[in-house]
Amino acid sequence: MSSPDLYAVLEVDSSASADDLKKSYRRLARQYHPDTNPGDAEAEARFKEISQAYEILSDPDRRAHYDRFGSDVNGSGDFSSVQDLFDMFFQGFGGFGGGGHRPGPQPGPDAQVSLRISLHDAAVGARHEVTVTLPVACVDCHGSGAADGTSPIPCLECGGAGQVRAVRNSVFGQMVTSAPCRRCGGFGSVIQTPCAHCRGEGRRSEPKSLTIEIPPGVENGSTMRLVDRGPAGLRGGPNGTLFVELAVEDDPRFTRHGDDLHHEASISFAQAVFGCDVTVPTLEDETVVVVPAGSTHGTVLRVRDQGIPHLRGRGRGDLYIHLAIEVPTDLSPESEQMLRDFALSRGEDVAEANHGLFGRRKAGRK
Repeated sequence: MSSPDLYAVLEVDSSASADDLKKSYRRLARQYHPDTNPGDAEAEARFKEISQAYEILSDPDRRAHYDRFGSDVNGSGDFSSVQDLFDMFFQGFGGFGGGGHRPGPQPGPDAQVSLRISLHDAAVGARHEVTVTLPVACVDCHGSGAADGTSPIPCLECGGAGQVRAVRNSVFGQMVTSAPCRRCGGFGSVIQTPCAHCRGEGRRSEPKSLTIEIPPGVENGSTMRLVDRGPAGLRGGPNGTLFVELAVEDDPRFTRHGDDLHHEASISFAQAVFGCDVTVPTLEDETVVVVPAGSTHGTVLRVRDQGIPHLRGRGRGDLYIHLAIEVPTDLSPESEQMLRDFALSRGEDVAEANHGLFGRRKAGRK
């Protein structure tokens, strides 16, 4: 049986230009595409014939050989490559591709864990060892999902591509669409003998120890993004991303506002009047703060560069000392009389001893 005239199949003559071939192929492909003619075997055979003809004549070397010898270089036509032809032709003319699906094993999902740290660790940074249970690559099949001594085989449905393509008509013209192969799930291969330990997934959930490097200056609720340290993907797919949410514990010594720390220091009435040195805590140690004479309740003293290091940039915040003057509640008779004399010298009106706080406390001790 003689081979058909490829130019006649595409309804052009042998002098047709490359553009003429494309235009004719596009017109005929739309006319005879199986989606346009469902159930029409004759149209499907015609579509295949048109595609094979264009595959040969669109290649300059194969067309030259056909023009000289009347046949294709490699005999006619491997129709399995027509999918590549669709990609080249329709996508180049405003068609739509396959939605960005990557053939083969896909990355694992993302996961999130919480980690409680102290204010000190949040400020200066720290390393924490944590144990989480995540899907990890199966050690028995090395992530392939196939039993020992076997290997996945190429999927016959998609030819190992992991996806299948189709040309469909729309109001915009013909579009090439692709979707993951239903038979292999987009992997491009199938497992005939699954690994007994992971049941063909190529991964198992197991406890996994991780070292978390906490940078200086993080805040409560900060989230660290650890790429490639999350759950393993199916059948050898790369790991997903692990998100670590940090919960900074309260420190009874400080209140944090941004990168500044605030501490309340108690002093006596006399210390407030005459001034004093008071020792206050810092993140790393202690420091001495000079309280000026005549300080009042609520006075704020600033200690520079003793706060939280800036997460993005040099330097650190400050430490603010809030003075709280203590009111004595248990005075000796001598101390009470001295305080009353002091008030009298200043012209201050105070309650009598038996009506005031101290009088009541004394009455209670009788």
